[in-house]
Amino acid sequence: MPALSKTDYTGTVTWLGHVADRDKTLRSAPLREAFASFAGFAHESRAGLTRPSCSRVISQYPKGTEIRNTRQFCVVSAEEMAEVAAEIGVDAFNPEWCGATMVIEGIPDFTHIPPSSRLQVESGTTLTVDMENRPCHLPAPVIEEDAPGHGKAFKAAAKNRRGVTAWVEREGWLRVGDTVTLHVPDQRAWQPGLTLSGAA
Repeated sequence: MPALSKTDYTGTVTWLGHVADRDKTLRSAPLREAFASFAGFAHESRAGLTRPSCSRVISQYPKGTEIRNTRQFCVVSAEEMAEVAAEIGVDAFNPEWCGATMVIEGIPDFTHIPPSSRLQVESGTTLTVDMENRPCHLPAPVIEEDAPGHGKAFKAAAKNRRGVTAWVEREGWLRVGDTVTLHVPDQRAWQPGLTLSGAA
């Protein structure tokens, strides 16, 4: 029995980008297409099969521990970024500001799609969703460069709208205009109380 269910939810890739050097800037540069290898996009600062652990996983690993890289991609929703734009007071949200790798339009409640979901384009190229990407203060100075006075509001406005992180499960090309189909794990939500009650 398949472990993943193909849903009726599809979206469109409306933007692709890459961040060449995060030490210099979080701002991503736009792309029309790129090859997604098992390590991510070539010459991308988040590329690699492994990465040093950060504060997000400090409960599991000391900071700097080499771990599997499940944060190769920063994927955001066009609809959610429009909501962020309205909240911080700008006409439109430029995906470059938050270091986005991909913008998808058309999948509702995108930030909360289940971890381990797959985002698959028609050619077969597939990203596996790690989890929700939590907002931080790093986009603020990038936003300030283009929209002075609006950057500080980003972190609060992006709560529950920051998209997801993902890694490449099947290599291939990704292109602006691709149709993305959402596949979700075929399992119920975790209910430990229910499980324990049933075992008693």
